[in-house]
Amino acid sequence: MTDTTDTPADEAGGKQPKSVRVVLLALMIAMMLAMLDNMIIGTAMPTIVGELGGLEHLAWVVTAYTLATAASTPLWGKLGDMYGRKGTFMTSIVIFLVGSALSGMAQNMGELIGFRAVQGLGAGGLMVGVMAIIGDLIPPRERGKYQGMMAGVMALAMIGGPLVGGTITDNWGWRWAFYINLPLGAVALAAVGAVLHLPKKRSEARIDYLGAALLTVGITAIVLVTTWGGTEYAWSSARIMELIGIGIAALVGFVFWQTRAAEPILPLHIFRSLNFTLMSVIGFITGFVMFGATLFLPLYQQSVQGASATNSGLLLLPMLGAMLVTSMVAGRVTTNTGKYKVFPIAGSALMIVGLYLLSTMDTGTSRLTSGVFMAVVGLGMGCLMQITMLVAQNSVEMKDMGVASSSTTLFRTLGSSFGVAIMGALFNHRVQDVMSERAGALGSKVTEQSAQLDAKSLEKLPVLIREAYQHAVSAGTHTAFLLGAVVAVVALVAAVFVKEVPLKGAGPKEDGTPDTPAAQPPMVEAV
Repeated sequence: MTDTTDTPADEAGGKQPKSVRVVLLALMIAMMLAMLDNMIIGTAMPTIVGELGGLEHLAWVVTAYTLATAASTPLWGKLGDMYGRKGTFMTSIVIFLVGSALSGMAQNMGELIGFRAVQGLGAGGLMVGVMAIIGDLIPPRERGKYQGMMAGVMALAMIGGPLVGGTITDNWGWRWAFYINLPLGAVALAAVGAVLHLPKKRSEARIDYLGAALLTVGITAIVLVTTWGGTEYAWSSARIMELIGIGIAALVGFVFWQTRAAEPILPLHIFRSLNFTLMSVIGFITGFVMFGATLFLPLYQQSVQGASATNSGLLLLPMLGAMLVTSMVAGRVTTNTGKYKVFPIAGSALMIVGLYLLSTMDTGTSRLTSGVFMAVVGLGMGCLMQITMLVAQNSVEMKDMGVASSSTTLFRTLGSSFGVAIMGALFNHRVQDVMSERAGALGSKVTEQSAQLDAKSLEKLPVLIREAYQHAVSAGTHTAFLLGAVVAVVALVAAVFVKEVPLKGAGPKEDGTPDTPAAQPPMVEAV
């Protein structure tokens, strides 16, 4: 068995060696695991609560996973830069699989929440590892089409997750919603372990534990504020104010410490690159819009248009399908031309138009019309999803590839938390107001616990109240999507200032040496 050095020059012809394609398949499986998990579990939650009880702690099953993922993301990126991508990535897969196995064996809600946090720790490394390894293996000029494939995996997970979750839960039981990760993860682990060979690293510097702790506290406080604000606690409550204060203090302390740490978790010098900073802003807003849309669109279609909740993933097919196609096209065009600035500008503009169109929906909007509006938003997000990662990676040195990937992922995650929280708060407030206007005290009483009613609760309401609620949901989605359109304007402004720095291709330089993005080209074992 021989080792060959597969530099990007080997890929100039466009066809990847078989070994590289095996690694990319393993990376897509890992990405699928991280993306699919919450989608599957969401469908299984009613059954889980029925068996384990603990309804009052239900939200923590998702929150624990999200918190652990967000808080660990920057640390995984830095560990990969310091100690090598392969070992760090394989460790994250193992932790994710251990968390999955333990979650499947949980005997009460407390255990399930704790084991989901373990799963989330691993998931943070999966997302970062996939993007950073692609950054190591593939030159920037070629990277667009492969990151487009990753966007396709994300779209597939969002569409198929609820369907897969429902099928598994109905036929095998909810525990298999976790156990299904084990064989898939084992395949990814085996493929990465056998085929991927990257240059080994060993840093003499110690891990920045203080920086990691401050960042973890800050991110945790932010996520809890956006999760609890307006639901568990009023926005003006003492608990929310305390969390805001803790979050701000921790993040200010983190930024201060990063200027003095020997090996900072998030080197602030990467933000000196205008493109990297702009991509972080655009990524935040993409997360804000995307997860807000995936929350309110199914609610609107179920409550107002009478769609079934069973196939909720399919309701988003126009948006996710358009996102998949556009992402693949954007990746191919970027690979063929080396130019990319048009995509952030076009994507932001399409997102603004699509969100405005969604804000015009009312109780008489047809499914065809709403589907067209969703497709416009999907086209915009497809232009942005992976281009943000590509440009961010192209804006830093290879030694910072991990932190660049983790920072971009983190900003998108935080954007999704803020999007769901802020759009949700506006939606709930608007629903309450319209219910009071149209149905008086009875209308307010119906939605005082939650502005989101499930299909069974909706069917039990009197016709007058049901119609009032449909108008209220239409008004709520109008407000939420209008806010999304306004926020997306910031992404458009940021996109205009992006500087189109040429992406390095895979061809040889004038002196005949390979044009590689790394000082030490990655090695992939020949198959």
